[in-house]
Amino acid sequence: MATGARTVLITGTSTGIGLEAALCAARAGWQVVATMRDTGRAGRLTDAATAAGVEVQVHQLDVTDQSSIDRCVAAVVEEHGRLDALVNNAGAAYVATVETGDPAEFRACVEVNFFGVVQTTRAALPHLREAGGRVVTVSSVGGVVGQPFNEAYCASKFAVEGFLEALAPVAARVGVQVAVVEPGAVASEFVANAGIDVEAMLASAGAYAGPLKGYLDRTTAQFGANAQSAADAGAVVAGALDLDPLPFRIQTSDAARAFAGVKLADLDGSAVQRLTSGWLGS
Repeated sequence: MATGARTVLITGTSTGIGLEAALCAARAGWQVVATMRDTGRAGRLTDAATAAGVEVQVHQLDVTDQSSIDRCVAAVVEEHGRLDALVNNAGAAYVATVETGDPAEFRACVEVNFFGVVQTTRAALPHLREAGGRVVTVSSVGGVVGQPFNEAYCASKFAVEGFLEALAPVAARVGVQVAVVEPGAVASEFVANAGIDVEAMLASAGAYAGPLKGYLDRTTAQFGANAQSAADAGAVVAGALDLDPLPFRIQTSDAARAFAGVKLADLDGSAVQRLTSGWLGS
């Protein structure tokens, strides 16, 4: 068993939930290794850590690059002598439907959201086994309920949940706990980072323009008026590092619990179809 301060590696910490989870974990006494693809964007995190009187270490990690993952994990273990937890937070959005969307963008979304989790988890597991640690992965209510025009995103998050639900009992046999955290709408840069140009999307949507407008109108209102703060969601993610026992599935708000609950009680799928069809306008 490793000794010393508990160490957590968190991916995707330049903004949003990842940034807030890193700060919360540091406040809770974890040695936080905050990673991001572009460390030139670390200023917001490091400034916030300084203001909060906590320390975080910033490392470069691109979850789509296996050599980057391996270098980062090796560096963390060499420096700290242990890795107690991994938080898979890095993610990407892509809003489009399959007929009119770009297949390359669809694939890129799945590469970040799913294979990034697979690759980073695989690299961390030997060290987590040694420490008796845990894997906490930020999924989404979109990993439970398929949502219109989010086919790539939901497919990748469904895959994440299936992967980790299958892994969890196996990992438990070797001393590693596994959980997924499911936020609902969160007010963060994630939506802006999706690169949505509404006018261009509608102009190229063809037969899908009407339903797409209905979806975008509904979603803009949802994220604008009803979204949970990134700080609140990040606190739930960081809190999962110390939960005992650790449940497999954790929602970050009452709204997320209610939304996920529709699917988990919907044996024939009709309740979800009624719900999401209503998002597309008349």
